[in-house]
Amino acid sequence: MLLELSEEHREHLSFLPKVDYAVVAEFGRIALEFLRKGSNPKVYEGAARKLNVSSNTVQHGVEGLTYLLTESSKLMISELDFQDSVLVLGFTEDLNKLLLQLYLDNRKEIRTILSELAPVFPSYHNLEWRLDVQVTLPLRPSSPASVNTILKLALTHLILFKNFSNYEKVL
Repeated sequence: MLLELSEEHREHLSFLPKVDYAVVAEFGRIALEFLRKGSNPKVYEGAARKLNVSSNTVQHGVEGLTYLLTESSKLMISELDFQDSVLVLGFTEDLNKLLLQLYLDNRKEIRTILSELAPVFPSYHNLEWRLDVQVTLPLRPSSPASVNTILKLALTHLILFKNFSNYEKVL
């Protein structure tokens, strides 16, 4: 499965070939910090001063790298697919290898961070339904009898049956 990057993300990543490989590795570290703790403008400003570029350029480069790593980790892209996805960006072979190594070294940690950030949706553990039925007796149609039944459905356990005739034996 290849990762498709929008034109905006490609533009953000276009800054990476213009800097040294040590800077790209540092951007990778900053991207992981961005995932762990959120955006830190001071880090972007400090890197921008060292590189003599604008703070927005550094921020966009880190965000583009963060997107590349998170989407690749989220989809569990293989090494070959990651290389093919990055190859489309037109980077040098050395930069592609560096990005691949950055992905391979950090994909488990990124998946852990993403799982911690994922929202927890409410769900039912036990669900009760009340079923009220009025039954009329054939002898006395004017006096209905009430039958109240409570149906309970436990959603925490799922049992699959191959043969429905076994269902009665389990209950």
